[in-house]
Amino acid sequence: MQNRLNSFLALSAVLIAATAYGQDWPQWRGPQSNGISSAKGLPATWSKTENVAWRVELPGPGGATPCLWGDMAFITSTSGDDLVLVAVDTKAGKIKWQTKISEGDKVVRGDEGNAASPSPSTDGKHVWVNFSNGSLACVDYQGKIVWNVNLQERFGQFKIAFGMTSTPILDGDRLYLQLIHGEGNAKTREATIACLDKATGKTVWKTGRPSEAHSENEHSYASPVLYRDTEQEFLLTHGADYIVAHDLETGDELWRCGGLHPPAGYDPTLRFVSSPAVAPGIIIVPSAKRGITLALKPGGKGNLTEQTDFHLWKFSITPDVPSPLILNGIVYLCRENGNLIALDEKTGEQFYEARTNRDRHRASPVYADGKIFLSGRNGVVSVCKPGKEFELISQNSLEEPLSASPAIAGKRIYLRTFNALYAIGK
Repeated sequence: MQNRLNSFLALSAVLIAATAYGQDWPQWRGPQSNGISSAKGLPATWSKTENVAWRVELPGPGGATPCLWGDMAFITSTSGDDLVLVAVDTKAGKIKWQTKISEGDKVVRGDEGNAASPSPSTDGKHVWVNFSNGSLACVDYQGKIVWNVNLQERFGQFKIAFGMTSTPILDGDRLYLQLIHGEGNAKTREATIACLDKATGKTVWKTGRPSEAHSENEHSYASPVLYRDTEQEFLLTHGADYIVAHDLETGDELWRCGGLHPPAGYDPTLRFVSSPAVAPGIIIVPSAKRGITLALKPGGKGNLTEQTDFHLWKFSITPDVPSPLILNGIVYLCRENGNLIALDEKTGEQFYEARTNRDRHRASPVYADGKIFLSGRNGVVSVCKPGKEFELISQNSLEEPLSASPAIAGKRIYLRTFNALYAIGK
């Protein structure tokens, strides 16, 4: 593992430098999967017409965040019953090509969700795209499918209320997937964690992920996260009452931690949607609804639920859907109601809780150029200044609903509404 870690750290230094220069956004939460971009010169104000470089109508609705590399943006979408990958030329603001990956859309939560909810990822040569019906494909930059597999055929039928919306994480030559679902019975063992070769789609390893969770709690809509520092690396999966760390080479469980339910007791509807956030020396673990947020120290073995030596702090409120943001010693939690909470990273002390936009917030916060961007379902993006005191810089409306997290590349903010992709900026 150490050789792989050393090789990765050397490679990642090159990639981070490249993406910092080119300002790419290769996967859901950005160059380092933490919601942070080094981009500069971003606008703080815009409208449906002001500071809009272009707007591209998409073939159908979806909630995925685009990935960007160079002059290309890639986004998943529905087109009738078809599930497609769309490539957009970001210079021209036009669709370059559209490739059908699968078919069989499933609409959930009214108009808020469908099979095009997981986000694509890219390494600058290929794009990896999956849909909640289990279709997972590798596509080249000309729109040609390199390989296409169905995860339900390989790992078993999904049993999950709102579709398998978890986004795989791309890391080196591998794709890591969490498929946490079940029929609601604590005795069943449907959940699977898997690692695939990105070049071939073949399974490198797979492992079960048992828990005592039952009812809706067996379902997870969160996405896996990698933790990596100079001494250790592991995969984090989140759902079914636990956060679990896995060995990257084998998938073996290293440790798990529960205790995420509210003090009142076990809530059978506490399905996880928000994904963990990591920074060197800390893992921020959200839960759902009336659950808690837990800060963990990386490391340990076995069940850490009662091993409080690994608990840094606990906070009584959690973001239900948006994932946390860790920035310059402060942890930001965006609640679904639009409230922004700022906590001390080391102690969990609350600096503030402030209202931004009163509409529902499904998207995760993103930081760049001295600004935190929070996206509401009503198309209003609140721009806040980071720090221990709340400061609202601006609020900007596209007058279109959205649930996708922002992506940032170059001097632009890319916002995917239900039916279009916007480039905000020069």
